[in-house]
Amino acid sequence: MGGVEDDEPASKRMKLSSEELRHLSNGSTIKEPVAGSSGDLMARPLQSEGGEEVVGSKGVIKKVEFVRIIAKALYSLGYIKSGAHLEEESGIPLHSSVVNVFMRQILEGNWDESVVTLHNIGLTDERTIKSASFLILEQKFFELLDEEKVMDALKTLRTEIAPLCINNGRVRELSSSIVSPSDWFSVRSPKQDIKRARSRTKLLEELQKLLPPTVMIPERRLEHLVEQALVLQRDACMFHNSLEKDMSLYADHQCGRDQIPSQTLQILQAHTDEVWFLQFSHNGKYLASSSNDRSTIIWEVDANGVSLKHILSGHQKPISSVSWSPDDHQLLTCGVEEVVRRWDVSSGECLNVYEKAGLGMVSCGWSPDGKWIFSGVNDKSICMWELEGKELECWKGQRTLKISDLEITSDGKQIISICRETAILLLDREAKVERLIEEDQTIISFSLSRDNRFLLVNLLNQEIHLWNIEGDLKLVSKYRGHKRTRFIIRSCFGGLEQAFIASGSEDSLVYIWHRGTGELIEALPGHSGAVNCVSWNPANPHMLASASDDRTIRIWGLNNLSTKLKDTHSNGIHYCNGGT
Repeated sequence: MGGVEDDEPASKRMKLSSEELRHLSNGSTIKEPVAGSSGDLMARPLQSEGGEEVVGSKGVIKKVEFVRIIAKALYSLGYIKSGAHLEEESGIPLHSSVVNVFMRQILEGNWDESVVTLHNIGLTDERTIKSASFLILEQKFFELLDEEKVMDALKTLRTEIAPLCINNGRVRELSSSIVSPSDWFSVRSPKQDIKRARSRTKLLEELQKLLPPTVMIPERRLEHLVEQALVLQRDACMFHNSLEKDMSLYADHQCGRDQIPSQTLQILQAHTDEVWFLQFSHNGKYLASSSNDRSTIIWEVDANGVSLKHILSGHQKPISSVSWSPDDHQLLTCGVEEVVRRWDVSSGECLNVYEKAGLGMVSCGWSPDGKWIFSGVNDKSICMWELEGKELECWKGQRTLKISDLEITSDGKQIISICRETAILLLDREAKVERLIEEDQTIISFSLSRDNRFLLVNLLNQEIHLWNIEGDLKLVSKYRGHKRTRFIIRSCFGGLEQAFIASGSEDSLVYIWHRGTGELIEALPGHSGAVNCVSWNPANPHMLASASDDRTIRIWGLNNLSTKLKDTHSNGIHYCNGGT
């Protein structure tokens, strides 16, 4: 930082030249001290405090602050001469004279004088003065112990540090380092450089964080402002959905609609009946789809597109949902009021069947560690099972409905299900606390965000509600435009940082909204039947899949990609350029 070049041990360098001070103070110049005591150097207001000049078309950037921040950035980048030249040419010093004296005293280890100067910097907050004094005197204490001046260190602790009456816990730690010298290294930070001059620059950095920015400009302030501007531009960009990180400073950031997957790249046609559900694996390498034809298909995703891997057969009823194991090596499938099956993704083999005599399963899910599975049962209970099939626990009562979704948060603590037509249950199985999301309309389905903070709820009245479930339950947004009158329609989070909401619809379209603004971005045509479910690839923000009553799955991508026409009947896959 700022071109530190001298690595001599501090013991050989107790008095530092102006050039050395300039380098040690994170690159900022420290001018020669003015004759007289520090008491004569009460901080005079810098130009930014008077009738300020401003720069920029909006008239909100104070010139003095702007120049000082640029100078600070130059020093931080190691451009020492350029920073000094800017100070000289502009007549705007990076620091006031009294601050320069203060910094010199810190670097030279003039502790008592630096505490006096600290009081003359013009600080008004007594707590800040005490905290800064504590840091300085603590450094003095450490260095006295380094020099084996134990009695002087003890005196500093008793007569200077303790009377500040702050951070009593730390005072006890310092005291123990005298009583028990073996505790010395545990008291000091393990990262603290043993060289005295280096530790003093660390002290300056700590003081810099503590003192007001008008006194000492925070490190990397310009970089922080520029990064903040870029992030704000990105967040304000409705179509931002790119993995590219190379945002440029040369022009304002703006993405186009071409970042949204809106073109059909493939049509998957291996199912022989309506496709009800689909879900990408966590790593984005697989897609599982389930159908009214009583089969589940595992599709493999690679650079060449999506191809059929396994057709899983064995259910006696249509399959309502699937769930990927946390490591994506196994898959659960749930028949409609039937059984739950566990499959090996690599071989396509059925590993276990979970069932209850006289009852049927309605939903399925995994514990975060993959050691247990959960299932909703049509007697409105939720059960937890060992992988081998032993039932471990069952939560009875109004826990789920016959047609329901089931989610388990990534910490394994909460089980989420639809417990009645207009309410979603959030069951904390450890604390045994239940919370309810209450809606005015019948709940059709729901989806949990990747960060477990939000729940997307599809309603009978053709609205999708976004709920914040972290802490107090709060309705955040509503999304409208899709059609739903008879069927179960599912929606999902997706895109980069899950910034978008996608949903199926009974009008054969796929709808996409911007999550933050609620604005409808796309209504994608292509299917010839109701779109029952959508899933956004978590590893590829440019890939979206949709499942329809027309017995097909569509893979959507960016409209600027060229795709190859392949054999229409190869593995039940049709490749196209956006046509139906």
